[in-house]
Amino acid sequence: MKISADLKAFQTRLGHEFKNAELLTRATTHSSLSSATRPDNQRLEFLGDRVLGLTMSEALFQADKSAAEGQLAPRFNALVRKETCADVARQINLGDVLKLGRSEMLSGGRRKEALLADAMEAIIAAVYLDAGFETARDMVLRLWGERIEGVEDDARDPKSALQEWAQARKQNPPRYETVERTGPDHAPVFTIKVVLESGESEQAKAASKRNAEQSAAKALLNKLEAENG
Repeated sequence: MKISADLKAFQTRLGHEFKNAELLTRATTHSSLSSATRPDNQRLEFLGDRVLGLTMSEALFQADKSAAEGQLAPRFNALVRKETCADVARQINLGDVLKLGRSEMLSGGRRKEALLADAMEAIIAAVYLDAGFETARDMVLRLWGERIEGVEDDARDPKSALQEWAQARKQNPPRYETVERTGPDHAPVFTIKVVLESGESEQAKAASKRNAEQSAAKALLNKLEAENG
């Protein structure tokens, strides 16, 4: 099976040349364009999530032989969550080669975090099926790179960490407010403000409410850490 020039270029960015090109085509086909003769990447996404999980579990287990389960679990969660998978997808410009239906394309599907994350997991599964676990594992470790070495001991997402900070001080959970929404429907930008019961606040912008909330929470955590030493 021949593949398009853009998929050939993507293989170079990925660092893997497929023996079975049909796997690559399937991994980059979103459900919005699927049909009876064109399967989408959802089943591959399911498998890729497990391959990624095993790869990261093994890498973290080997990297720090003294770490307890309570230390390894948040590091693992930080490395396999959707935000990280989408970040890796953007690193290799996976969005450029996704096959999307017209409505998904018009709504900015190539930049959507959840869509990119799912496609990244599908790519991992495709490599696994094409060349085996060791090849898929080596690719994941190479693409995740410094993220693995630099993952924080306490790698909880910022919103959870900020809520725990507030609860430890007997405050109500942080409040998130949408300050502004700008940009066209297919590429919105949200400005979110997070406010603590004690009055501290910060705000941040991102292409999704979720990311803006996380960024605002992280900014406020950094501010609190600086103020409290």
